[in-house]
Amino acid sequence: MFSMPGGWEWIIIGGIVFIVFGKRLPNVMRSVGKSVASFKQGFKGVEEEIKEVKEIKSDIDSITKIKLS
Repeated sequence: MFSMPGGWEWIIIGGIVFIVFGKRLPNVMRSVGKSVASFKQGFKGVEEEIKEVKEIKSDIDSITKIKLS
């Protein structure tokens, strides 16, 4: 059937894309960059929440161990 394009095929595909979307390409790349930055920032927020939950869990574990002893 079909296989992945090789080196020259990617260059030709890139040239066609550049010809078709040439004037809009900077705006598209800018919005893609903003989307990636927003995703990274959101992911960083999730990592911080996970750290907070782990700290709270360790605090709860240490309190329950003290009360049970």
